[in-house]
Amino acid sequence: MDKIRVNGIKLYAYHGVLNAEREIGQYFIIDCVIHTDLRAAGESDEVNDTINYAEVYDVIEAIVKSEPVNLIEHLAETIAKAIFKGFNKAEKLEVKVTKPSPPIDGTYENVSVEIVREREN
Repeated sequence: MDKIRVNGIKLYAYHGVLNAEREIGQYFIIDCVIHTDLRAAGESDEVNDTINYAEVYDVIEAIVKSEPVNLIEHLAETIAKAIFKGFNKAEKLEVKVTKPSPPIDGTYENVSVEIVREREN
């Protein structure tokens, strides 16, 4: 299966369980892999035969910048559902949401969740 990757979308938002996270906010980094058949686009050189990754970016940005949620798991699930709804050619998705600076007392690089979803028939 072919893939379109939209990696490292860095957006400032106010998601989290703690009040401080919702008041101060923080950056979130989103990576999205869309599994789809790209043969038609490879042959035709027409954007209508593929998934427009600029439109995918817009969908992700709108969700991340919308109403705060508690869990990045919920954020990832919401992104996946919206991409399936908006892009019929998407057959399978991998959505990763990373919090570079969650409020954890310790030494670590970041915290992330990654979900894998397939289109339901």
